[in-house]
Amino acid sequence: MTRPFVRQAAALAALALLALPAAAQTAPLKVGFMLPATGTFAALGDMIEKGFKLHVQEQGGTLGGRSIQYFSVDDESDPSKAIDNVGKLIKRDQVDVIVGTVHSGVALAMARAARESKTLLIVPNAGAGEITGPLCAPNIVRSSFSNWQPAYAMGVVAGRRGVKRAITITWNYAAGAETVKGFTEGLEKNGGKVVKELNLPFPNVEFQALLTEIASQKPDAVYAFFAGAAAVKFVKDYNAAGLRKSIPLYGPGFLTDGTLEAQGPAAQGLLTTLHYADNLDTPRNNAFRKSFALAYKAQADVYAVQGYDAAQILGAGLAAVKGDMGQRDALAAAMRRVTVDSPRGKFTLSAAGNPVQDIYLRQAQGRNNEFRAVAVKALADPARGCKL
Repeated sequence: MTRPFVRQAAALAALALLALPAAAQTAPLKVGFMLPATGTFAALGDMIEKGFKLHVQEQGGTLGGRSIQYFSVDDESDPSKAIDNVGKLIKRDQVDVIVGTVHSGVALAMARAARESKTLLIVPNAGAGEITGPLCAPNIVRSSFSNWQPAYAMGVVAGRRGVKRAITITWNYAAGAETVKGFTEGLEKNGGKVVKELNLPFPNVEFQALLTEIASQKPDAVYAFFAGAAAVKFVKDYNAAGLRKSIPLYGPGFLTDGTLEAQGPAAQGLLTTLHYADNLDTPRNNAFRKSFALAYKAQADVYAVQGYDAAQILGAGLAAVKGDMGQRDALAAAMRRVTVDSPRGKFTLSAAGNPVQDIYLRQAQGRNNEFRAVAVKALADPARGCKL
């Protein structure tokens, strides 16, 4: 009696082991959102999450045949808390993939944690150059932009419009420094130069002293990088100071994306550069905006697009491995090979994991950032320092 019992137990154990991979593939995929839920960038985080979930809903609630279980952590837009916060998702919740974040300083800490733990990370906004530069890794991709891309494109536009002397103004943090560098590079290649760089601590929004300095310098143009509530206040303050009458204000699209209604008349006519324009008249964008409006009773913006495309990139990777997260290397490689059919227009990913995409010149009209031209076509981030 002993031997048949042992043989039966061994057979059952073997069957159980064979069933493990299949069971793992049918279990819910754990997606962790580490996005701002409070503070200056809260509205941006909300739109990213809604965009991501919209694509999942359109796929019947699954990606690569896997249902999705969501976990959320407020990143607090605070780099000093980033390691603890991302640890909640990696160690406590044991997520399969992390989607985040907005603040570049926080995202840098997340990228380091993802490299160490080999956790899949999709960055749906933060443009810090290091993420697809020195910190690049096979398990990290971005669905948005690098800070360099829209900034460089606006430098090109400003130079072509005859700007010879420009002043930049932004927060004194990673994204601010990188966007100024990109704008300066594009401007200098087109005959202009930045004569002064103004900045203030994040998230300070007391602009008056700096606006007074701009007025005294009388540059040909000002390039500003702010987002969310700070962008609303800056555009209003710049207009109230009477500067727009004599000194054109330029910026990357974050200056007016998701903020136009609050900015009101102060923003009308502003030119910005970004990888998305609200009125791109394509079947893909029109369908996306209609679907988003029906789902959330709100107008989609670039942040929603970036969240939506993060889900598309993840879905492509999962489809390639039939939902098997055990094949992480193959999944990550498939994500980099995808051509994303995005509302912004089709784009690919560079070897460093950053979108290679058209950057548009847009103008604020009513509640939309309307397409005016392609500022730079198929612009790839330099990915300086990336070694894979």
